Amino acid sequence: MTISVPNSFRLGPDERGRFGAFGGRFVAETLMPLILDLERRYEATKSDPAFQAEFKGLLKHFVGRPSPLYRAERLTQHIREKAEAAGKPGGATIYFKREELNHTGAHKINNVLGQILLARRMGKTRILAEPGAGQHGVATATACARFGLECVVFMGAVDVERQKPNVYRMNMLGATVVPVRSGAATLKDAMNEAMRDWVANVEHTFYCIGTAAGPHPYPAMVRDFQCVIGKETKAQMMEMEGRRPDSLFACIGGGSNAIGLFHPFLDDPDVEIFGVEAAGHGLDKKHAASLTGGRPGVLHGNRTYLLMDEHGQIEEGHSISAGLDYPGIGPEHAWLKDSGRVTYLAATDDEALDAFQLCARLEGIIPALEPAHALARVCDVAQERPRDHLMVLNMSGRGDKDLAQVAAHLSGRSIDGMS
Repeated sequence: MTISVPNSFRLGPDERGRFGAFGGRFVAETLMPLILDLERRYEATKSDPAFQAEFKGLLKHFVGRPSPLYRAERLTQHIREKAEAAGKPGGATIYFKREELNHTGAHKINNVLGQILLARRMGKTRILAEPGAGQHGVATATACARFGLECVVFMGAVDVERQKPNVYRMNMLGATVVPVRSGAATLKDAMNEAMRDWVANVEHTFYCIGTAAGPHPYPAMVRDFQCVIGKETKAQMMEMEGRRPDSLFACIGGGSNAIGLFHPFLDDPDVEIFGVEAAGHGLDKKHAASLTGGRPGVLHGNRTYLLMDEHGQIEEGHSISAGLDYPGIGPEHAWLKDSGRVTYLAATDDEALDAFQLCARLEGIIPALEPAHALARVCDVAQERPRDHLMVLNMSGRGDKDLAQVAAHLSGRSIDGMS
């Protein structure tokens, strides 16, 4: 499938921090000098050979990169058998980009290390973070422990409860975890509190945003640090198969793991790209699929697709996955949706649970609930593609953090209800 590509999807954002109609800097006046300084320092730092050498050295020796590209043989065979039973000739070959094998158990550490190195160069001694599922908080606490920095993590009280293993890890690493009880007490509310703290403590505090959202330059900066995922995938697939993949899949919350995989391939028109949002209880019920069921608006410093009511008030997102229940999306994903370059699908809580079990039983890999959403759609789309079609799923996190929650959900339904 060949997609018409404009001059380059990899040129954005523009000088105003916009990806087409999305992005920008919608922040309090007191934050503008800090945001502009951050942009200047990042632009100067990212091309500094010493910075890049330190960053790459940490990715190799501290994170354990490159993460493997793994051929999922049993899952591939399972899908081919299902396709054959349905009278379809398909059954794509499926690979996992195994970000769950990174130190701390997810892709988040890639971005965090880049931002922490920048914060140190800016003389900041106190780091803020706002995780949903907690993996960003764990990664930030880990990097702060590594460099001797104070770490404060704002986390929705609901997420604190459903992600207790990660809260314990953050405490063990020396971070101060602040439960946020306002609003729905989830990721959106944690981000609100982190931004309030940042405004009040701008001189010595650095806000380490965990996803490809927020005011410019954060969406582009987070993307740049996460692009190691797609760059490695491109090189590894050439080594293993002698060509590039035919399609890419990743889950979408704010979208950092996805844009990290997608961005190095955006100007390859023969590569299909799919992002998978959280459909929650269903797109006609409670969900967190802002691209599928939302409309453009402004939240957390940028213009993007949001879940809003008819009065423009932000609605609460829902997902079984704490990392996907954000009611918005990174602005680059909003632009890629409107341009048609990326196709955005959705998977329900139940579909993610089924994929979670399927992956564990067939591949011996327990995925996080976040990439389990993408895996649910991989199982469908792969049946429609020929067997020589090479498909890569970003396995963005491991499922240790979700086991208690999954067990609680499955206790009321058949454990054999696999898709």
